[in-house]
Amino acid sequence: MRQFTGVDKFIQSFDQALRSLVPEATQAHRENPAQDLNAELSINEARHVAGLMRVNHSGEVCAQALYHGQALTAKLPSVRNEMQHAAEEEQDHLAWCETRLKELNSSPSLLNPVWYGLSFTMGACAGIAGDKYSLGFVAETEKQVSKHLLDHISRLPEQDLRSKAILEQMNTDELEHRDAALAAGGVELPLPVRVMMGAISKTMTKTSYYV
Repeated sequence: MRQFTGVDKFIQSFDQALRSLVPEATQAHRENPAQDLNAELSINEARHVAGLMRVNHSGEVCAQALYHGQALTAKLPSVRNEMQHAAEEEQDHLAWCETRLKELNSSPSLLNPVWYGLSFTMGACAGIAGDKYSLGFVAETEKQVSKHLLDHISRLPEQDLRSKAILEQMNTDELEHRDAALAAGGVELPLPVRVMMGAISKTMTKTSYYV
């Protein structure tokens, strides 16, 4: 099996970042759960839903970065493979959110490069801290993401079945990632770390809704 050099890993990381940030660079591997569903929205409703989906798209950009950073620094091959597998499923979420934004005549957040860089750094640091903390970081991240998704589902217009189907499938996947991380040996993170993660998440949520 080929051993990747530091230069190889840098190129891979750069390619992953581009695929996460450049529009239409990521393709879904699974069928869009919103296929064949309807959603007739007023102008104000469409604007509101676009804000929610922009937040969710930014959240998936962060997820990609977290997993890529953790996979880069994970010590055990099994943990590295788990991170890469989760990142592949998150690609579906990224593509689905981007598709929905296009349908709403909107676009991803301009701040996504900032969120990617910050999340990649946090993921890499978690990997360096040790695999059990890295997995714990995944579990806590997915727990917070699920909370946001459920909140957004409750705030969707009742007739927006397309966005609802996407967010419900995303939530199912996130909870599976959380459970897998805990089953693989993830430990609960210290309270200050969980609080910091929540604060960063709240900042991203408030800003990406508008920008």
